[in-house]
Amino acid sequence: MKEFIVQEEYVKLRLDKIIADKYEDLSRTNIQKLIEDEKVLVNNKPSKASYKVAKGDIITVEEIQPKEISLKPQNIPLDIIYEDNDIIVINKQKGLVVHPANGNPDGTLVNAIMSICKDSLSGIGGEIRPRNST
Repeated sequence: MKEFIVQEEYVKLRLDKIIADKYEDLSRTNIQKLIEDEKVLVNNKPSKASYKVAKGDIITVEEIQPKEISLKPQNIPLDIIYEDNDIIVINKQKGLVVHPANGNPDGTLVNAIMSICKDSLSGIGGEIRPRNST
């Protein structure tokens, strides 16, 4: 559990906005779910996302353990425009599905990038998985 005490800068802000500020890697949807699942407490009590905090409120957030997902790297040819240790820029070919989903469990851009980047990919939203930015 992580705990912090509300300081003056956060007074009268919504609880979900404060959590978003403190945990930049969480999506708004994930924050809402944490609050609904009572994994975010204010003064040891569940609260609504819209709760406006007061100075001195103690906010407790249950640690989020990333979940492994079962994506497998696949050697799929890609048109790589630029690549370094921090970024990869790809000219995605038409028809290549970006993320695995129902009907497309593999053969996606994500599977191809996993093959190229190995273990250097980031996690997001409580899952260890790659992400794209458009």
